[in-house]
Amino acid sequence: MLLALTGSAQLLVAVVILVAAALLVALLARAAVARRKKPPEKLPGKPLAAELPKIEVPEIAAPADRVAREQRAREDLEKAQASLQTARDAVSRDPQSAAARAEVQRYEREISDLQRKVDYEQRKTAEALDKARKFAEAAAREETEAKARAEEAARAEAARRAGEEARKKLVEQEKGRTLAEGLARTRGGFMARLNAFLGAARELDDAALGELEEILFSADVGVRTATALLESVRERLKRNELSNLSKVKSALREEIERILSLGAAPGQSGHGGLPDTPPPFVVMVVGVNGTGKTTTVGKLAAKLKVAGKSVLLGAGDTFRAGAGEQLDVWADRAQVPIVRGKDQSDPGAVLFDAVTRARNEKIDVVLCDTAGRLHTKTSLMDELKGVKRTLGKAHASAPQEVLLVVDATTGQNAIQQARQFHEALGVTGFVLTKLDGTAKGGVIIGICDELKIPVRYVGIGEKVADLKEFDPHEFVQALFAE
Repeated sequence: MLLALTGSAQLLVAVVILVAAALLVALLARAAVARRKKPPEKLPGKPLAAELPKIEVPEIAAPADRVAREQRAREDLEKAQASLQTARDAVSRDPQSAAARAEVQRYEREISDLQRKVDYEQRKTAEALDKARKFAEAAAREETEAKARAEEAARAEAARRAGEEARKKLVEQEKGRTLAEGLARTRGGFMARLNAFLGAARELDDAALGELEEILFSADVGVRTATALLESVRERLKRNELSNLSKVKSALREEIERILSLGAAPGQSGHGGLPDTPPPFVVMVVGVNGTGKTTTVGKLAAKLKVAGKSVLLGAGDTFRAGAGEQLDVWADRAQVPIVRGKDQSDPGAVLFDAVTRARNEKIDVVLCDTAGRLHTKTSLMDELKGVKRTLGKAHASAPQEVLLVVDATTGQNAIQQARQFHEALGVTGFVLTKLDGTAKGGVIIGICDELKIPVRYVGIGEKVADLKEFDPHEFVQALFAE
């Protein structure tokens, strides 16, 4: 075709072909330069390692694997740096060598990529090590807490078993006498005379009533109570309800049981059962010297512990030599804690500390022993009032029970004691001790009749089981037993 063209036309076509070829060569050269200068393409939001297709960096949780990866990356970097140095040496020997210069550029790019890989691996290794450290710390804490919980559970179980064994041992060792046995002397006193009188076959006339009056007035029940009992018999006679002496006996039993049943039922004021109030239930134990207050406190602690209550003793008798040591013995025997102060220290402060500790530790009952007070000494009774006020400051409504301990051997004098303690402190219940050693047990009837104070316990011996929770019916049954 070109041969068919004229000379000028052939020249024009040749020029066009040469220009097109030159343009094509220029475009190819520019593309080659652009490929050499173009940096690695960045992927937004991805780690640097993900930018390099030839580098695979999966997530590895084990710190050891991460450390090994970082070490391998560093070794690869060191090898590339050594190769770069070799390539640079080659360029130094032959600066005109295009191949040597291209090799240097290749290793520089590879070293840049490897450095970023090392940085990435170093960061991931630090993260893995930190995560492993936190996991190990959490596991150690959990193990420590689990061990502490196990130890606490073991201690609680050991304490429960020890308490159970102590209760069983206490029950086995403290099998006391029966109430009828404890009242033997009282039955041998005025009750023997009363039973002999009521068992006689005779007319129920004025002479018989006169003899009955004499027996009742000798029973240490007090003039007022003896008169009331006699009047109740006469009233029934007037109503023709008593045809013989056997019915008089039944009438007296009913009237005595009615008197003894006045007041709160036993167990409703913190002994056999506790009221539904925030703990602790505070019992303030009072009485004259020698009535057996400290022994009663110890026995009560043992009985409450056997019943499953938590108990704390407050050694408020700081004046009598040996009182604190005596209560210490009972605390050890009953396996209950005790709060003591120094001898001659302020009893109110000691008992305040005891109630505060019981409140903080959620202990059920605090038994507060106090020093013996002569009921005729106003100053000593005022001190007891101060102790009671202090207990109220330690815990709202404390003491919930003011328990008067009375020695049955004192007879009618016990009624006077009860009256004066009641006027000063508001006695809520009393314990009649040493009932097994006297024929004057009838005083319990006089106290209940005159003051309307309920009986909580009666003591008929030295053992814990000899402190009996009072039951009016059971007491009257034992009193009139033949």
